[in-house]
Amino acid sequence: MRDTICFLKGGTVVELENVGPTDTLLDYLRLQRRETGTKEGCGEGDCGACTVALGRLIDGRLVYQPVNSCIQLLGMIDGAELVTVEDLSSDDRLHPVQSAMIACHGSQCGFCTPGFIMTLFTLYHAEGENKSRKTVTEWLAGNLCRCTGYRPIVDAALDACFEAADDAFSWRANDTREKLRALADGSDVFIGDSERFFASPSTLDGLAALYGQHPDATLVAGATDVGLWITKQLRDLPKMIWLGRIEGLDRVESSPSGVLIGATASYRASEEAMGDLSADLGELWKRIGSKQVRASGTVGGNIANGSPIGDTPPALIALGTTLELQTAEGSRALPLEDFFIDYGKQDRKPGEFVTGLFVPRLSANQTFRCYKISKRFDQDISSVMGAFRFTLEDGVIREARIAYGGMAGTPKRATGAETALTGAVLEDPSTWGEGMQALMSDYTPMSDMRASAEYRMETARALLAKALMEISGTAPEDIRVLAHREAGHDCAA
Repeated sequence: MRDTICFLKGGTVVELENVGPTDTLLDYLRLQRRETGTKEGCGEGDCGACTVALGRLIDGRLVYQPVNSCIQLLGMIDGAELVTVEDLSSDDRLHPVQSAMIACHGSQCGFCTPGFIMTLFTLYHAEGENKSRKTVTEWLAGNLCRCTGYRPIVDAALDACFEAADDAFSWRANDTREKLRALADGSDVFIGDSERFFASPSTLDGLAALYGQHPDATLVAGATDVGLWITKQLRDLPKMIWLGRIEGLDRVESSPSGVLIGATASYRASEEAMGDLSADLGELWKRIGSKQVRASGTVGGNIANGSPIGDTPPALIALGTTLELQTAEGSRALPLEDFFIDYGKQDRKPGEFVTGLFVPRLSANQTFRCYKISKRFDQDISSVMGAFRFTLEDGVIREARIAYGGMAGTPKRATGAETALTGAVLEDPSTWGEGMQALMSDYTPMSDMRASAEYRMETARALLAKALMEISGTAPEDIRVLAHREAGHDCAA
């Protein structure tokens, strides 16, 4: 058992005691280290002003990823290399990204600039990225600038980020890898006492035992939601258990039958596997938050928190996903749709936690579509999320699985529409009407800041019609927004 967290910064191991359960990385940097280059903007992981980079070993490779330090808990950087804007210059020389930003006039007021630079630092160290404005804008979707304008920032990225890395971090990469391996000591971390603590077990058995003793503790994986409970809802969460050090819980395993996703696997880690299951899933994953959010946020956390507007549950429900849960007494599995009981309530016993999920592959006679509707195309919460899996036989729908988010207090299947569409003929749109009408009985949506109830219902019906049109032969580029954004590119959004 270890009562400290340890990480690298500037090539040196840092060891911290007295890490509180809700201490954020941003507060540590600004208030304790007095490194104020990292800025506090929105406090909710949207603007990117607080972006820092975390370096971790992934399959033996040193990988730098951007994270929002405002909602990253301090204890969660245990075992990583922390890089802030103060760390980039070397021997009084600016980092290539910093020099490019100056040369391209990529900063005016400068408040957002450190966050942009840190995101571009992770792009600078990324491998295999195509040099294009599209690549850059995808990386920068989580960084907002209100005065410079993005053109010179994108120009700086194109100038600096697509050659082989040649900076202090690449020069000492071998040493960094060895130090990170040494930090992975396999110890359980527990800082505090039985009434207030930050803990991070290293095994599933250790987690089961600790959570069994403290079923009132908050489980956290990526903190992209829990972090907002702290910064926006100002909740005091005295017992925090971070799952990020449990060996194997971040697994993503593809097989001929489907994909197994561990509870702490991030969106980034699972993106390729989801894209292999379905092009629509691949595009959906790219529209979940930003690079910062996808590097930290987890699929398991998106499910366990039970949000009615979470992006992943409707798609996973439509695909027939099975959820895995565990306690100290044993484990069980259940269909994902059965996990969501009511708003804010899930089928989870005291001391029980999500360990993973299994997403089956489509069979040869099945087809899948999913659509996310939001006010902004990038980095926005869904107003309506629709997902559709149809089993076909000779142009007839033999089975339908339809699920929506944003239409009820939980992600929910449209069982009435599913029944009504069974037997519908794809070449005869007149047979679709009963299913469209049944949606009116399947859901009673509410109005809120994102959409009115009327808008949600009309949109849900339109998305069902869109899915039916596509599988009956209408070309996606004729009815999909992304095709109009990028003419000539393959489209699945």
